[in-house]
Amino acid sequence: MHDESEHRRVFLSLTPFRRVLKDYHQVCQSYYAAIREAPPARIEAIDMGRRGLHDDGSHLLRDRLNGKIEMDFDTARRIFTLISALYLKA
Repeated sequence: MHDESEHRRVFLSLTPFRRVLKDYHQVCQSYYAAIREAPPARIEAIDMGRRGLHDDGSHLLRDRLNGKIEMDFDTARRIFTLISALYLKA
């Protein structure tokens, strides 16, 4: 099905995301290491920090796209996950 809606490009600088992406990556590494040997309370604490950083990145994404793209928080979380995966590959 072909719709007649307009498509446009939106450019997003990743510079404002560098700090949260770096921190998120470090916490993810700690989390994966903890899963192998840490007690459950330690794993849970690291996971809470990981989720908090993920939420911070998602809020930042929504703020940076405000007025350009409207999205809910769950979508922002998914897109931040994609950004962080691409950031790790670079």
